[in-house]
Amino acid sequence: MWPYDSEEEALEDVLRLARGMTYKNAAAGLNLGGGKTVIIGDPKKDKSEALFRALGRYVESLNGRYIIAEDVGTTVQDMDYIHEETKYVTGISESYGSSGNPSPMTARGVYAAMKRTAREAFGSDVLAGKKVAVQGVGNVAFALCGMLAEEGAELVVTDINEEAVARAVKAYGATAVKPDEIYEVDADIFAPCALGGILNDDTIPKLKFKVVCGSANNQLLDIKRHGEMLHERGILYAPDYIVNAGGVINVADELLTYNEDRAKKKN
Repeated sequence: MWPYDSEEEALEDVLRLARGMTYKNAAAGLNLGGGKTVIIGDPKKDKSEALFRALGRYVESLNGRYIIAEDVGTTVQDMDYIHEETKYVTGISESYGSSGNPSPMTARGVYAAMKRTAREAFGSDVLAGKKVAVQGVGNVAFALCGMLAEEGAELVVTDINEEAVARAVKAYGATAVKPDEIYEVDADIFAPCALGGILNDDTIPKLKFKVVCGSANNQLLDIKRHGEMLHERGILYAPDYIVNAGGVINVADELLTYNEDRAKKKN
């Protein structure tokens, strides 16, 4: 759910997201295809039970061809409203025997991917002492910041939501920068954890990082061209649909009757 400027912008984003989900599920070995839904609206002002129940009825009309779950701008409560109208929803409240909020599992996967990518780039997967610039401090990134801080990494954070930034600064001693300053931070690792398309002609020349590894979907505006630009600059890019697969691996386990230990082993 996002306040897109137009239907055209929303359509472009949902098609890119659906493609990413297809790659993600295939790479994770899940017996699923790939699809996505977007809602045009401000998640802080435009939510209602009626809205999500209407979405649930639409999902139900697809007869299981599409299974919906939480993502940017939505919560477990929103999924519970959808669940009032359809069984084809995951990430609902744990009281239903579900896994609840998938963000911690997504963050767990991002953390593991970051350590593996660091080993490739720096010769060691130890993140203590490394400076990590985190773009967007939502649910996934906040949990990721906790793991990084616990290991001893130095955090630089930004978000258009000032409250989210303040929370990370208070909880983990992070340094805050303005949103447009994050690309020029002198750090070891860049973790894009907000919206897509942020690696592009304008931003890539500014980067000083050795590694890009974050939870955001579709980080490369143009997969081929901007991937090559990163490579030419000697920046190691961890494919986002691999890095952020932990959440969908977790909720997919609900289709088997959810088992947390089993989901963690797959993550």
